[in-house]
Amino acid sequence: MSDSEETVREIRINPIVPSESVLVATARGMRPRDAEERMERNAEAHVDRCPFCTGNEDKTPPTILAVPGEKDWQIRIVENLYPVLGDDRIDSGINFGLQQAIEGYGRHEVIIDHNNHGIAIHDMEVTHLQTLFQTYRARMKQLYESDERIRYVLVFKNFGAAAGASIKHTHSQIIAMPVVPENVYNEIMHSRNYYQKHHQCIFCAMIDEALTFEATIYDRNSGEIRRRIDVGQYVVERGEKFIAIKPFASRYEWEVHILPLNHQSDFINCPDEDMEDFANVLKRTMKRLDHVIGGAQYNFFLHSQPHGETCADCPPSYHWHLEICPRTSIPTGFELGSGLFVSTISPEDAAEQLRAVTLD
Repeated sequence: MSDSEETVREIRINPIVPSESVLVATARGMRPRDAEERMERNAEAHVDRCPFCTGNEDKTPPTILAVPGEKDWQIRIVENLYPVLGDDRIDSGINFGLQQAIEGYGRHEVIIDHNNHGIAIHDMEVTHLQTLFQTYRARMKQLYESDERIRYVLVFKNFGAAAGASIKHTHSQIIAMPVVPENVYNEIMHSRNYYQKHHQCIFCAMIDEALTFEATIYDRNSGEIRRRIDVGQYVVERGEKFIAIKPFASRYEWEVHILPLNHQSDFINCPDEDMEDFANVLKRTMKRLDHVIGGAQYNFFLHSQPHGETCADCPPSYHWHLEICPRTSIPTGFELGSGLFVSTISPEDAAEQLRAVTLD
């Protein structure tokens, strides 16, 4: 919490999914506690024993896709040795009374993000990040086209043990599944409801507010200012075609979302000419996060329009986006028991600190 910030204690409602709430309690940040550990990053370019490093290709399953090619790969996709879903068993599922189960059918693959073992996202070249996300896009398209039973393909990255990463070599994952995940389904349903009422995408409305809206709220009795919302105070980074925004109701203290400025519902349809700007916004956003909370462990995941009947009418109402969620604290019993995330820094102050970083 900055010296100038007043104590905030309020429950904020997520405008995209109103059933999700966040408790912003900045005074909690001043309570006595041990310093949070920062992960020491291994910056070595090559580690002999690492199965994802070049020269160790025989230690992983066969290559599914290599960019630019198998001999000089910069990005490599292989099957996950320990998949959460697989296509080795194709059953119809079981139903007995209230108990129902669907066979865990799908695909689980690993994307080795770079042939450099210890390189961080913010240190990668913009051109490499552009190629990486183009590779995500191509593989997502292939998985959807390979099997009509696939309803959703999720791309995500775990960085650090606290975020679920079991191998230190930079990598991300892709999972194709026969169901639409609940959090994506909730986004779809609420954005659809908003569109039916207002004839506008709620994500586009949120971007418009971030770029144009300002307001001052006064106390009705004293006349003193209770809250001031300034234009751009939630904007962390902006490019020509993409924007990075700190959510008003951030589940994680340093959470940032990257969205296309112009409406796009399906990441698969993101044109090549937009990818460079996306990669640049991502790189600059990750640089800001590293400067402010260097050594933080994080997850990011790509939310895009599902395929199939669930989202046949989604194009005008849904908006794809990348959610970056640094893991700077461990969920408490209150958070796990209530489902209410607690943030000890206000999103406004976090966004201000991130914007204040001077980049090259």
